[in-house]
Amino acid sequence: MPSQEAIAFKDKIVNQLTQVAPVTARAMFGGYGLYADGVMFALIADETLYFKVGDENRADYLEADMGPFRYERHGQPIQMSYYQLPETVLEDPETLLSWIEKAQGAAHRSKKSKKSKKRKQS
Repeated sequence: MPSQEAIAFKDKIVNQLTQVAPVTARAMFGGYGLYADGVMFALIADETLYFKVGDENRADYLEADMGPFRYERHGQPIQMSYYQLPETVLEDPETLLSWIEKAQGAAHRSKKSKKSKKRKQS
């Protein structure tokens, strides 16, 4: 069960994001998945916001010196294709919308790539 602080952080972030795009949150693995148009494009873990990245938008995060979401599984570090969103992006609605759209694009491309891999294996 998420702490009151985690819930308040999630509510604050969802409120900020919905100012520029329709976003919903679903609890998952002690954090939250953030969805737009039925696709998960962001996640919240340990009161930190991460957006989906791909080849097209990874440089934006690296230029801002933001790192990827990592966790441990069976004692091994796992890195996901979600990077921490810079605080300054949340403060500018126009920039925020652009970063949301790029993250949605990365999520859609990732989803398509996974579907085509499954077809090839069948």
